[in-house]
Amino acid sequence: MRRPALAAPGPARRAVRRGRRPARPGTPAGSREAVTRALAQRAEAILRRDAGLMPTAPGAEEADRDLLARTAAIRFTEYTLRPTTFTEPAPGVDRLTVGAELGYRISGVDDYPALLERQVELVRDRAGWRVVREVPTGAAAPWDLGAVRSANAPHCLVLGLGEDAELADLAALAERSMPIVESVWGAWKPGRLLLELPLTVQQFARRMDVSADAYQGIAAVTLAVGGAPTHTPADRIVVNPDAYRQLSDLGRRVVVTHEATHVATRADTRPWTPLWLSEGVADYTGYQGAGRTVRQIAPELAKDVRAGRLPSGLPADDAFTAGSAGIAQAYELSWLACDLIARRYGPERLVALYRAVGQNGSGGLERAFRAELGLGVAEFTKDWEAEVATLRA
Repeated sequence: MRRPALAAPGPARRAVRRGRRPARPGTPAGSREAVTRALAQRAEAILRRDAGLMPTAPGAEEADRDLLARTAAIRFTEYTLRPTTFTEPAPGVDRLTVGAELGYRISGVDDYPALLERQVELVRDRAGWRVVREVPTGAAAPWDLGAVRSANAPHCLVLGLGEDAELADLAALAERSMPIVESVWGAWKPGRLLLELPLTVQQFARRMDVSADAYQGIAAVTLAVGGAPTHTPADRIVVNPDAYRQLSDLGRRVVVTHEATHVATRADTRPWTPLWLSEGVADYTGYQGAGRTVRQIAPELAKDVRAGRLPSGLPADDAFTAGSAGIAQAYELSWLACDLIARRYGPERLVALYRAVGQNGSGGLERAFRAELGLGVAEFTKDWEAEVATLRA
């Protein structure tokens, strides 16, 4: 399941570009600059793993040591902390809360920094501004949830909070998924595929800043880093531990390969790419070599067809909203559409169609269909509806 990027701060970032707010009369000069330096020093301490560099407020020493311990398994190539919202304190006020933007890149994974919103509380003493606490104000970082462990494979990295064996199993599964993706989409050079495995569904929800109920039954999602350009293969696969652990071995393989397909195709995916196509190609790739029949892959759809409930068109984007009634059928219908294209025209034409849709711009679905398959969307939809109807038997 693909999901929009973790949002980088919007209005707050624009406020920074407008320039700093003038200090009030009597306020010590350079408060903003001093706070900026303190946050930069904190970030440098985390990057260099040097507690001695931390501008730590009295009483916060244990929390900062814990932060370094929770991030010990992560190799950062960049770590920054910059103020985004700032109001000069009144004369004599020595406590301040600022909004900040955390940016980080993980070694071997990120070409661009992931951006997260933070709130930082500081106090001032004779040595300057010191950090009391730092908390997420939107999506959490993995280390906000607990001490991060890691598991490595030649082309995959798993960060998680559970047992080492579970992380290693996920890394091995992700490694096996990559040749499957390449068998459909060709050579793929993402650097390393990054997966995150929270310990609980509550942690999964905090990681994405959603309610714990919002993604029930969704085993994993793909998140794009907030700081990346719109189209770059720098995604994270975040696994929903409760749903994932209930899957069979095949189900887990399909889910991981499905999400890896979203990473592999992100450069060809645009806002106008219909979800039935992007989710359909991901499931089509995920089920490669699974040895399952149509009814085994699409059991809910087959049940609907036998009951006389037939689709009236390809699934709309809102059919894929987490928690929507009929979301299972939407995925199954999409898989069947892409499987039909691959069987009738060849897998290479399915790939070409997907890429053409991204290149043709908004409203280019019809052009892509005619150019790559030689028929229009309406004609294909009729063929697809006829294929769905065969599940009556």
